[in-house]
Amino acid sequence: MTTASVTLSAFGDEIAPALEDQLKLLNELNVSGLECRTAWGTNVLKLTDDQARQVRALCDDAGITVRCIGSPIGKSPLADPIENELGNLDRLIEIGHLFGTRNIRIFSFYPADIRTNAHYDQYVPEVIDRLGRLTEKAAAADFVLLHENEKDIVGDTPERCQALVSGVNSPNLRLIWDPANFVQVGVADQVDRFWDLMGPLIGYIHIKDARLADRSVTAAGEGDGQVPQLLAHLKAVGYSGVLALEPHLKVAGHSTGFSGVEGMTIAVNALRKVMAEVGLPETTA
Repeated sequence: MTTASVTLSAFGDEIAPALEDQLKLLNELNVSGLECRTAWGTNVLKLTDDQARQVRALCDDAGITVRCIGSPIGKSPLADPIENELGNLDRLIEIGHLFGTRNIRIFSFYPADIRTNAHYDQYVPEVIDRLGRLTEKAAAADFVLLHENEKDIVGDTPERCQALVSGVNSPNLRLIWDPANFVQVGVADQVDRFWDLMGPLIGYIHIKDARLADRSVTAAGEGDGQVPQLLAHLKAVGYSGVLALEPHLKVAGHSTGFSGVEGMTIAVNALRKVMAEVGLPETTA
């Protein structure tokens, strides 16, 4: 049986706009990974080569590794030409080489009517085709696309997340399990009900929690996202990978979130408390 061990990472722009401030706090918290979504207020997709090299140099100096690119790919209308996102992926692959990471977070597109998700199943075949084209490009470059469950996109519920990734059927497309995002689309008892369905397809874990009653975001273990149960399952299957903190404790926006120094500190401490309770070991190097 493989022994589980996780590495903590965090969305740096939840701490502060400046990358230098992000890395300072991550070092203070002994968090060795960075999820790069924006640096100096610039979205990762818009960074120049020189800026990307500067990200890598500052991370190297701080002893921090870019674990994943927090890209906006797929946070776009389903009606838009897929060529737009294929071009964006080309650029993010270039940036990934400069960062030293082969992981890219993606989404699965907005239908025209997002007032309800009751009709989203009809879009699954089209999105499988789109994700398949993106995955083919990623695979050719030896990159992995990580699909985040998110409200308003087609892959919002466990069933549709599983259908999309299984439909593409490639090791270069894996699932991100984000407990709070499932709560925010009304999924109760998510781990109890859907671990068996989704577990084999998981490539990454985002850590934030939320309450079903009002969809408000909380620190890990303080909401209805069954974070302790999720971590216990990861321990049981010998998960060796990343837990990426995306706390959203102050602002939970459409394309970003913010927690500040205090919020990120609370989030990291809360996660480590739950990890200790379930006996999930951490690799800090």
